[in-house]
Amino acid sequence: MIEVEYDLLLVFISYVIAVFGSYVGLNLAIRVPSAKPGADLYLWVALSSLALGGAIWSMHYIGMMAVDLKMPVTYDLSLTIISMLLAVLFVAVGIVIVGRGGSGIDKLIGGGFITGLGIAAMHYTGMASMQMDATMTYNLPLLTVSIIIAIVAAVSALWLAFNLRGSWQRFGSAFIMGIAVCGMHYTGVAAMDMDAAGHMMSTSHTQSEAFTSSMTIFIGSALVLSLLWFVAAKNAPKKANIVFGE
Repeated sequence: MIEVEYDLLLVFISYVIAVFGSYVGLNLAIRVPSAKPGADLYLWVALSSLALGGAIWSMHYIGMMAVDLKMPVTYDLSLTIISMLLAVLFVAVGIVIVGRGGSGIDKLIGGGFITGLGIAAMHYTGMASMQMDATMTYNLPLLTVSIIIAIVAAVSALWLAFNLRGSWQRFGSAFIMGIAVCGMHYTGVAAMDMDAAGHMMSTSHTQSEAFTSSMTIFIGSALVLSLLWFVAAKNAPKKANIVFGE
C-alpha cells in the first residue's frame, strides 16, 4: 500500500482556482433566467458552465498533481479530455434545468443530482486516466461519501447561482463552494488505495514536473476565467430572476 503525501502549496492553488471559478460562474449563471431563447440563452449557459465546470476540472487535475505517489505518473489524453467535457456538459444541464422555467425544490434537487453525478463521473474518469506502475482500487464507503458530497455541492451551487442577488453574497459563497468542490475531490483521492507494481523511487524530478504542469493549468484557467469575469461585469443584470421559496 502506497502512503501518499500532498504538496500543500498545490492543494492551496487547487482551492484558489475552485473559488475563482465558482465566483465567475455564479456571476454568469444569473443571466440564464432572463436570457432570450436561442443564441442569447446558449451563450450564457455555455459561458457559465465553462466557468464552473472548467474550474472544477482544473481544480481536479491540480489536486491530482498535488499527490505524491512516489512514482512517475502520466495521463491518458483521451480520458483527460472526456473528463473535462463531462464537467462542463453536466454543469450546463444543471444550469438549464434549474435556471429556466418555474422554480421548485424538485427541479433544484433533480438538477443538482444530475450535475453532482456528472462531477463525480469527471473525477473518477480523471483518476482512471492516470498511467503508472501501480494497481488502483477504491474504498467503497469513501467513494460513496465523495459522490454524496458532489451532489450536495452541485445542489448548493445551483441554489446559490439563482438566489444570490448581491455581488458580495456571491463572492462569499464562492469560498464555500471552493471548500465543497475540494472536499469532494480530496475525499475521492482518500478513497483510492494504491499498490505499487514496480520499484518505488525518489520523486523530486517528477514532483517538479507536476508543479510546472499545475501552474500551467492554473495560469491558463485564471486567464480564461478573467476574460469570462470581464464579460460578466460588462453584462451585469440588476438582480437574479429565480428565488426559491418565494
